[in-house]
Amino acid sequence: MIEEGAPYGIATAPDGALWFTLVHQGRVGRVVPGEKPVIHQLDPADGLPTVITPGPDGAMWFTEWKGGRVVRITADGQRTVHETSSPYGIVAGPDGAMWFTQMETGRIGRIGADGVVTEFEVPVEGGMPSFITAGPDDGLWFTLNQGNAIGRISLSGEVSVHPLPTEGAAPVGITLGPDQALWFVEIGAGQIGRIDVKGTITEYPLPDRAARPHAITTGPDGALWFTEWAANRLGRITTDGVIDEHPLPALPSDEAKAEPHGLTVGPDGAIWVALEAGALARIG
Repeated sequence: MIEEGAPYGIATAPDGALWFTLVHQGRVGRVVPGEKPVIHQLDPADGLPTVITPGPDGAMWFTEWKGGRVVRITADGQRTVHETSSPYGIVAGPDGAMWFTQMETGRIGRIGADGVVTEFEVPVEGGMPSFITAGPDDGLWFTLNQGNAIGRISLSGEVSVHPLPTEGAAPVGITLGPDQALWFVEIGAGQIGRIDVKGTITEYPLPDRAARPHAITTGPDGALWFTEWAANRLGRITTDGVIDEHPLPALPSDEAKAEPHGLTVGPDGAIWVALEAGALARIG
């Protein structure tokens, strides 16, 4: 359990520690499996820290969606803040910069190693860019939650958009798969999607279309793992589309709903899941 906290994003640092955001408390935490977490209080505390990811510089980077900040944090808690607008997803790019989405302004942002912030317009009005990941083609791929599409931005800022076949799919999480395609979740349609670099899209319906899949990552077993926010489950899909599901543990504070959001492969090779109801769960 994470005392007085609601874990949302989670990622593994280069030094093997797990970092997580406590979205409603304005905090980020660091924990080495088997040890007590170290919690860092943010100031101000109302920024809604969401997605966290390792940077190319040995530090961790996270977004404060409401607070309009992208933050770099070192293992000992030293922070560098970059002001921006409504950042959500974030990832290290192949150019050594940090790339992030701006949900409300409909842009993709870039923070260079020199700290300079550059923003690029996404040509989909109200598209709400959400998660972002590095592709196999030196591009950054992202979901357009309200635009019902997958986008790609080149390192020079050129944007292309691929509409999804299913209306109201509302894609959220996206990751690079072991097959060098991009895999994403459709929270609105209850499906897992795959898009290759040529733009060919395949969709796989979940057994429970109301499961509300949220985040996705490549596992250590060559399959894709994803959270089912509304169903208290962790899902797994192979690259040929075979799906199985794993129930998550109930929490004493909320036996009906663990609210799984982010997930990552931990330093121990297990899948670690951030449960907004108040815990980190280890699977495997």
